[in-house]
Order: sequence, then C-alpha cells, then structure tokens
Amino acid sequence: MMKRVLISVFDKSDVVDFAKELVELGWEIISTGGTSAKFKEAGISVMDISDLTKFPECFDGRVKTLHPNVEGGILAIRDNENHKKQMHDLGIEPIDIVVCNLYPFKQTILNAEASHEEIIENIDIGGPTMLRAAAKNYKFVSVITDPADYKKVISELKESGETRAATKEYLAAKVFEHTAHYDALISGYFNSKLKISDPQTLTLTFEKKQDLRYGENPHQKATFYSQIKGTEGTLTAAKKIHGKELSYNNIGDTDGALETLKEFEEPTIVAAKHANPCGIGSADSISEAFRKAYDADPVSIFGGIVASNREIDKATAEIMSSIFLEVIVAPSYSIEAIKILTKKKNLRLLELANISKSDYSAMKGKTVLGGFLIQEMDQKLLGGELKIVTDRQPSEKEMEDLMFAWKTVKHAKSNGIAIAKDKTTCGVGPGQVSRIWALENAIRQGADRIQGSVLASDAFFPFADSVEAAHAAGITAIIQPGGSIRDQESIDLANKYGIAMVFTGMRHFKH
Repeated sequence: MMKRVLISVFDKSDVVDFAKELVELGWEIISTGGTSAKFKEAGISVMDISDLTKFPECFDGRVKTLHPNVEGGILAIRDNENHKKQMHDLGIEPIDIVVCNLYPFKQTILNAEASHEEIIENIDIGGPTMLRAAAKNYKFVSVITDPADYKKVISELKESGETRAATKEYLAAKVFEHTAHYDALISGYFNSKLKISDPQTLTLTFEKKQDLRYGENPHQKATFYSQIKGTEGTLTAAKKIHGKELSYNNIGDTDGALETLKEFEEPTIVAAKHANPCGIGSADSISEAFRKAYDADPVSIFGGIVASNREIDKATAEIMSSIFLEVIVAPSYSIEAIKILTKKKNLRLLELANISKSDYSAMKGKTVLGGFLIQEMDQKLLGGELKIVTDRQPSEKEMEDLMFAWKTVKHAKSNGIAIAKDKTTCGVGPGQVSRIWALENAIRQGADRIQGSVLASDAFFPFADSVEAAHAAGITAIIQPGGSIRDQESIDLANKYGIAMVFTGMRHFKH
C-alpha cells in the first residue's frame, strides 16, 4: 500500500520542495485549501481532503480535517489487531506523516489593529487536533510542525524508508511544546482582555532569546527567554550593536538599571552593580549626567552597567571610554560615539528604543523552590500627597533632592538607603539586614560629600537611631514612608536637630 502524508500548513516555507521529495519517494499527498492549491500550481499530484473524508470543507474552512477518516487514519495503532480490523471495516486508511503548522495567532495578537473577531478567527482547531493525534501515536506516525525538520525526515526516508524511532519521539515532543505555547498565548490573551490577573491555574509562555554561556556562576547553565507581548522599552527588545554576548549577570544587572532609569524624565544616567543603583546623576546634558553618576561612586562603577535615557554623544562617549564598563544601554548613539566606544571590543553596546516607557501592565514574578510568586509591578511612587511631619519644612532644593533620592531608593534592594545632593547620589546602602547598617554603609560611601545632603529610606525607621546617624553625618532632610509605632521618636529627634522629615505613605521593599 502506498504510504500517505497529510500536509496542511499556514507557513508554506519549503513545503513544495518537501512534497516533491516525498512524491519521488512514492508517497501519496493529501492536502487542504491553500496548501493543496499551492501544490497543484507546482504540478504536484494531490488528493484534496474532501475526497478523503467524502465531506466538503465547510463553515468558511472551520471544518475540514475533523473527520474519522483523518483522525482515525492518524490515531489507529498499527500493530493492534482490533484497530486493524476496525480500519478495514470502516474503510479508513493509515496516514503515516502529518505536516501541519497553525494559524498565526501570535502574529495576530501582536498586530495592534487586529479586532477581537480577527483574533478569534486565528485560533486554529483542526491543526492542533491533528498534531496532537499524530504526536500521541508517534510510534507509527511522523509529525512535523517546523519546516526546519523537513530535511531530517527526508534524509531518513531516503536512507531506510522510515523515520527513525528517536526522531519520531523528538518530533512528537516538539509538537506538544508547540501546542502548549499556542494554547498559552490564547489563554493569556483572554486573561488580558478580561483583566484576570490571578487565574486559578497560571500558564505562561516565553520564547528563547539566546543560550547563555553560564548563569550566575560558571557551573550553572542558563538561558534567556522573552515574553511575547509588551516588550517595548525592555531589555528583550534591545538591539546589541557591539561587543560580546550578554551574560546572565549582565542581563539581570542591566534590567535593574533600566527599571531605575524609567523613574527619571530629565537627562539621567544610572550606573548599576549587581542590579543595584550605585551612581545616578541628572543634569541638563547627558555628558554632565554621566560625570555626576561616575563621581557618585567611581569605585563601584568599575565593571558596571550604565543606562542612559538620552542619546550617547561624542562628549559622553569620550568619558565612558576611559572606564571599564560591561554594558551601556541607550536609546541611540551618535556616529562619533560609536566610533569611540567600539574601540573597546568587549564592551556591549545596546540600543533600546522607547527606553523611557514605563506604563507596563505586566506582572512580576520569581521562582521559589516548588513554586512561583507573582505580583503587580511596583509602578507607583507615592501613596498620596506628601506629608511633612516636622516643624521645619524642606526647602525647594531639598524637596527636589528628596524626590531624586526617593526614586533611587525605590530600586535599591531592601533594606535600602539612598543619600543624594544636587540630583546626584552621594551614597547608596542596599540589601542590608539592618536599616542602620544600610545607612552607615551609605554614609561611609559618601564620605565628605554627605554634608548638606538628603536621605531616603525604602521603609519606615523602626528606631530613631537612623535620625541620629543622619544628623551626625550632616544630612538635612529625610524622606521615608512612615508607619512605625515609633514614628514620633524619629520626628522628635528630627525636630531637635532641625532636620526636615517627609512621609510618603508608601514603602518600596525590593527583595
């Protein structure tokens, strides 16, 4: 009996050549709609699906392969005597290869102009059914959903007349990965449309962006995946225009720098180390902003990440080129800047359009052993109107620096402290188990620049010791969430020392 292949594809890349090879090997081709028409144009003999099912395609093509002659020919177990008898009695002939790829649901949802009706029509029904049937019966049926696998199957058919058992199993696994991805996109679309942020079962799907050399450490394997939608202005949308491939740590650190950068509207540079801001500067020009960020912590910026919300010009590039940096990410680079920076062969230069975009509706998640935590993104800055709780009001300049420090500390790991002056960080104390330790580290880092600066704390002061330390260092104003049962002790001490204190009504823990 002549072996038969059913080919029904949306992506018709290389499918004609594949079909011609099969015909030369003596295979009979069954096909549907547009695929069948393409084969006929190429002079390939083909059986239309309606001739197999004895039933016309109907409902605008919604029903064409959902038929026992199709699904039975795919699912029947070839060495099962009962199945063989039923095939004979029902007049069903086996289908030995299924080639199918699906309606372009992903491309449709990525089209901002696509209507809901158009999106629904691009949910494939018959295709996933055939693919899953063939994958389930992979011991007897070869199933191809990726045109990249055509050559492998043809090669094995030419070699032995059969697809190898290991290849069949590999192709089946690929199908279930593909259909799971497809269904997750559909589920995600409906959850987004209906604003369901906490479904009873959470099914996420990502696409591989790149294999990484290793993870946090050389003995750990790592891969970088990208979400499907909403990547504008994120690291996954960045274009690498120079340098080595990004490492696992580069990606995490650069993402931390980007999140911080999105808080600032004026020309700003964020220097980051281990995903924490180590130096931030805002100014009228990006070159001056970089000088500020560098001067804020010339030690920690060494081997660090720099994020800019303005084009990197020649003046900025000249300063940057004198420092060892791992990654620079910016919306664009001048021609002169590229000439200067590309002289450093290992420096990664990333170009990211929409780098200032911050209105994301996505959720943030992280894994724990045996589970997954998910939460809304922390897109708010304040809990309402600022509340000045001390006798002394902050000056206009102090208030400007307080807000600068507050934006900074929001993105420092908790417990976090940020000290700032003249729209420049003087010291950042992130990730300490004690708030006073975080403050002491930030003061130590700032040294003689602390005098006349302001302080931001990501959460309330549990004790007044932080106010005491701030006064001793010469800090003149403090911004913090408030909410401690000991708030009054901190307020009283601030009044004693003439320190202005502002409550935000919102904390920004970052773990």
